[in-house]
This record gives sequence, structure tokens and C-alpha cells, in this order.
Amino acid sequence: MATTPAPFAPFEWMIAWRYLRAKRAEGGVSVMTWISLIGITLAVFALIATLAVRSGFRAEFVDTILGANAHVTVYSAGSVDAESGRINRTIENFDTWAEQLRNVDGVTRVAPLVKGQVMASAQNRNAGVQVFGMRAKDLAGLPRIADPETGLGDLALYEDGVAIGTGVARELGVSVGDRIRLISPNGVKTAFGTSPRVNAYEVVYVFSAGRYDIDRVRVYLPFAEAQAFFNKEGVADELEVMVEDPERVDDMAVELLRAAGERSQVWTWRDSSGGFLRALEVEDNVMFVILSILVLIAAMNITSGLIMLVKNKGRDIGILRTMGLTEASVLRVFFICGAFTGIIGTACGVVLGCLFALYIDPIFSFVNYVSGGGVWDPSIRGIYALPAKLQLWDVLSAVALSLSLSFIVTIFPARRAARMNPVEALRYE
Repeated sequence: MATTPAPFAPFEWMIAWRYLRAKRAEGGVSVMTWISLIGITLAVFALIATLAVRSGFRAEFVDTILGANAHVTVYSAGSVDAESGRINRTIENFDTWAEQLRNVDGVTRVAPLVKGQVMASAQNRNAGVQVFGMRAKDLAGLPRIADPETGLGDLALYEDGVAIGTGVARELGVSVGDRIRLISPNGVKTAFGTSPRVNAYEVVYVFSAGRYDIDRVRVYLPFAEAQAFFNKEGVADELEVMVEDPERVDDMAVELLRAAGERSQVWTWRDSSGGFLRALEVEDNVMFVILSILVLIAAMNITSGLIMLVKNKGRDIGILRTMGLTEASVLRVFFICGAFTGIIGTACGVVLGCLFALYIDPIFSFVNYVSGGGVWDPSIRGIYALPAKLQLWDVLSAVALSLSLSFIVTIFPARRAARMNPVEALRYE
């Protein structure tokens, strides 16, 4: 009694391999196979490269936010000033608030802060800057600021001068050891009104936070000096809070409010950058859909190639059927032909995409050199280089998409071959 061969038996693989490597003169479609292979390779490469750049851009953006800014900012709800009639939002008992906030589970750092916008001047150059008055120990806790690899100077001398961003230093034409003047319009109060306050400070540290908009405007001033400079002796404008898990910062907002007191308000990093992050997510989804269509178009070449293969191999199919080959075996033979092309193309695309993500810096440097420089403008992009972060989930999603589409489009021409009538196929032979 004859036994039915198991699915994907060795002879099915042998027949499929002979069809794939057959020359055009022998009725093969090697040219179409190569076109399908190259198309899928390029499509998967583009998908992985885009996903890697997307992940890298988001990671870089979030890292610069969390590395140079507070995860949560605590404000005072304020009270009406009897003299001026304005709302005074300064915090008088900021040390007490800070101690209460430190007791909240998950809080790693709390720092009082005095802020103000002034004019910086040096060597006949002027620039508008934002001054952050902060204590030395608190400034040392900012990873993107107190980074010895990107910083220039000695942060230990911070109490004797100021720390400025690379953009400010470039705008003013100064470096470590030079002096800059900070000019505040709300300065000394006299009998004739308020006169501007002008103080000169030595630049002791130049930092690079990785974000152009931060490096271009930010200046750090010792906390006590900032209080005197902005006429805010004994008070702070806000409290910067760092937490262990910034992604869960929204879950901690209520607890932080309770710790600070009923007159407090909180503003998380998601509140300040949530709109941009949501825009990134929308853009990511749209790009994934567009590139998925590109993969589908590339996979459709497999269908074209298999249809031509089935047409050219009609006589062979008829002979194999008369020899006892079942419809299921014929379907599997042509399914192997199409799926093999999809698998090889996907593998090549994964290799190219991963290499692109891993060596994006030299690749981008080469493109920048060939184009004459100026390809990436940090004043527009916000960051200094094109980042890429290779994630396993992105690679797996690209592989799953490519293989699933390749397998699906292979089924239809394979079924057509399986349902071919051997009598019709051999009628005119």
C-alpha cells in the first residue's frame, strides 16, 4: 500500500530548487527572481533603517530632556502681592518643600531653582540667555550638564563663576577663563526707579547638553548669586525633581502634590514635551504604514515571477501529476519557490538595515563630506547628529511583516499551479 509523503518532503525541495536556478532558456525565471530578491531586500532595509532612526531620534530627544531638565517641576500657586497687585509665585520655604519631596518614594533629587532671562555680553557681542540659579551639588547631578566627556573646564570652580552652553560660548566668542557680563533690566531699585544690573562673571565651565536649543541659551549661576542678581533673596522660583523612572512620572504627580502642600502645582516633562512626542508617534505610525506598502509592492514581484514560472513549467507540472504528484505537493513546490525568495531577501535586508544602524555615524559623515557639508543643521533639527537605535522589536516586526507578505502573495500562484489539469497541460505536447 502506497504511503502519502510528508509535507515539504526532500523531493519537493529538490524540484523547487531546480526551478529557482533554471536558466531562462530552460523555462526558468531567474531574472524575475533576482528582481524580487533585490526589491524585498531594499524594502526591508528601508524599513529597518527608518525604524532605527525613529527609535534613535526619540531616545535622543527624551535623553536630552531628562538629562538636562527636571523630570517634574514644582511651582507655587502664588499669592497676590499687596504692593504691586501681581501674583507672587516664589517659594519662601523651599528647603522645607524640598525635604518633603525627597521623602516620596521614587524621588532621587530635589533642587531649588531661580530663573531669569537676561542679556549676556562679551567682546562686543550680545546674546539673550536664560539664567538658571542652582547650587553646585545640584548642578553636578545633571548627567547631560556635568559630563566630563562633553564639558570643558572644571565644574568644581562653579561657585566662583558661571557655566554656559556651547551655543552661548560660540555666540559670544568666549571660552573657559574669559569673562562675560550679565545684564538684567530688573536690577537695583533706587529713588529714581529701577536701574539695570550688570555683573561680570568668569566662565569656568562650558557644557553641551546635546540639544541646540539648550546649549544656545542656557547659563548656570550659583544659587545664592542668582538670588541676589534677580532680587529674590531667601526665595526660589521652583523646585526641580528627578525620579527613578521618568516614564512613570504621571503616576507620581498626585503624590508629589500631596508632599509639597495644597499651594503647590506640578509640571512634568511629558506636559512640556508631550505634544512633540505625540507628533513623533503619529509620524512613526504613518511611516510604518508607508514602508509596509513598499514591502508589499516588492513582495508582489514574487507573484509575477511565480505566475511566469507556472506558465513556463506547465508541461512539467502535467508530467509530474501523471506520475502521481498530488495537488498539495505541487502547491508546496511553488510555495517553496516564492517563500525562498522572500526569506533570502528578508535576511539580506535585515543585514543591510542592521549595518546601517550600527555604522550610521561614518555613513552620515561620508554623505556630509560628499555633499560639501551642512547636511544636518542643529539649529533646525535640535540635535547635533542623526541618531539610530537598533531595537530587537523593530527588527522582528520588519521580519514578520516581510515574511508574512511574501508567504501570502505566494499562495495564489501556487494554488493556480496545483489546480492545473494535467490533461490540458499535455494536450499539445
